[in-house]
Amino acid sequence: MTLPAGWTARRPTLDDVPAILKVVHAADTFAVGYPDFDADDVRTALTAPFVDMARDSWLVTEPDGTAVGWTILSNPTGVGREFIEVYVDPDRGGVLRAPLLDRLLDRIAERAAERRLPALTVRTAVFAPETRWAAELVEAGFTRVKRYVRMTRSLTDLPAEPAPPAGVTIRSLRPDDEADLREFHRIFDTAFRDTPDYEPLGFEAWREQLPSYGKVWDEWFVAEVDGEPAGALQSSDQALDRDMGWVRTLSVLPAYRRRGVGAALLRRAFAVYAAKGRVGAGLGVDLANPTVPVTLYRSVGLREVRWTDMYERTVAATEV
Repeated sequence: MTLPAGWTARRPTLDDVPAILKVVHAADTFAVGYPDFDADDVRTALTAPFVDMARDSWLVTEPDGTAVGWTILSNPTGVGREFIEVYVDPDRGGVLRAPLLDRLLDRIAERAAERRLPALTVRTAVFAPETRWAAELVEAGFTRVKRYVRMTRSLTDLPAEPAPPAGVTIRSLRPDDEADLREFHRIFDTAFRDTPDYEPLGFEAWREQLPSYGKVWDEWFVAEVDGEPAGALQSSDQALDRDMGWVRTLSVLPAYRRRGVGAALLRRAFAVYAAKGRVGAGLGVDLANPTVPVTLYRSVGLREVRWTDMYERTVAATEV
């Protein structure tokens, strides 16, 4: 890794969280217009399952000790694709992304060998203003594979929640009920099986991840049709700092699609968000997902506000 004279690359520790957060906030403000991470998010990334901060992360500092770049690998399931983040302060560390990317790709090659795989697929995200980053990724052998769209709506003008379609009922998840949690996971897992990039996650592993999404249990919902489980909506607290409710996943079983179940779940979530005084609601849409048309989201008042492109490449394992 070639750095400017006097700059240092080292492995971070949890004591570096405040310095890392400043870098992330600078990067986020450039990319999306506002800070989109908090200190807990940084700690979670550094201590996540299948992440070793002493091997899978770098912190770059200027001669005076100011942090200007941070990288992290992630793989929530420990199988399938790897994901990389390369954050730099755009005013002070813009030259860092390419060399940091090279180091991360070397680490991906090592991880492939450790998992006894011939190669691993790696992905990373690019936001609209990050034209230099997109060009550096292409130069490094990445190709764009899909686009995500962020959609939001105001809740200040939210109409009264209409009655759901005949036979459809919406209720809150019962988080203390093991059977209800398992049913929620079954709906989610079954509904996403026919999406191109879904990587199945067993119930126990899924449950271990739940604390990272927050514990707004009264914002998780189950839909039933004539008494049978049909859909589920999982909220996240990721946008609370902007006073917004956030839909992390919307799942409708194949047999119940196009019957108003998804719209009913969204309208219930919006009503609960609004009752808590939230000013807006939002979600992300994978445009490659054939099961959730953007028209559904538009029908409940959501509108596109930003896109994110996903870039991917395959990295061969390090020869042992």
